[in-house]
Amino acid sequence: MATVDHLYLHVPFCAHRCGYCDFVTVTGREPLHGRYVDALLAELDRERPRPRTIFVGGGTPSLLADDLLARLLRGLPAAAEMTVECNPETITESKARVLVEGGVTRVSLGAQSFRGHLLEVLERRADPATVRRAVGILRAAGVTSLNLDLMFGVPGESGADLDRDLRDLIALAPDHVSTYELEAKPRTRFTRRHGAELGRQAERLEYQYERVVELMRGAGYRWYETANFCLPGHECAHNLGYWLGHDYLGLGVGAVSTHGLRRWRVRPGLAGYLEAVEAGRRPPQDDEPLTVGERATERLMLGLRLDRPLALGDLRELVDARAAERLVSAGALELDGDRVRLTDRGRFIADDVLAGLLR
Repeated sequence: MATVDHLYLHVPFCAHRCGYCDFVTVTGREPLHGRYVDALLAELDRERPRPRTIFVGGGTPSLLADDLLARLLRGLPAAAEMTVECNPETITESKARVLVEGGVTRVSLGAQSFRGHLLEVLERRADPATVRRAVGILRAAGVTSLNLDLMFGVPGESGADLDRDLRDLIALAPDHVSTYELEAKPRTRFTRRHGAELGRQAERLEYQYERVVELMRGAGYRWYETANFCLPGHECAHNLGYWLGHDYLGLGVGAVSTHGLRRWRVRPGLAGYLEAVEAGRRPPQDDEPLTVGERATERLMLGLRLDRPLALGDLRELVDARAAERLVSAGALELDGDRVRLTDRGRFIADDVLAGLLR
């Protein structure tokens, strides 16, 4: 896959596993950090990708010691956009220098909230002052594009809390904002602890979502994807690749790759991953063959998450023409020849629109 457009590397290490998290993560294991970086570099040497974008996610990639993070970044191929996910409490002046000197053009910072009581519920390690300090350090170091993550629908969150969170976030002038409805998986400790309140919050999510869009747009941000906002010129090119149905290569435990009609996922076991790569083998993986129809449906559903019109082309056969006409009449869909786009109303009820649109 040397010509792959988009490259993702997964760094699974975290200082603490938040109760709502279902990503592939491991806590502790600091003695394995160096071996893991070496394994990623060995995979890169084997694959020799030439991507347009790189995204280093986790986990908490910024939990790596400065020298290890610098070694990983030095080993990456050149790319027009390079993103690294960071937690605010890991950001120091030296860490910020490592990121900038390593060619990172974009940092995604997990703020989640600026209310102390909500951060406590989310089991986040950083307080609001730490988030603000991390933003200042990254800006001073020369980070040219900064994303902040914000979560809503948190147990105990009021409408006033959400408004204050959004205003505090906007005051930091991030270039890009990703907003997420809190989704706690069944049988997690978070669900057991906050199940009743999660149910109550679910009833408020539609209002909260609309409020997020209203305030972000009012501050000059473009609502360019279902959960993402940006200032001009700061779309995330890497994530756009996913939404536009491009092929991508994922390296590291739990990472997913898609190429044509083949999708595969590296198995999440850290020990098995290290053992295989250190022995010169490909890490254990699970294959998921895709049909032409499945791939096309993904392209349609993901493409409609964007605010730009989607050219149907060979996807037209997936669309129920009568249903599309009804959705246009209802003000949820716009059709212009071969191009289709959800209206604002349609984007707020996107799941229902898509369910009705597909044959």
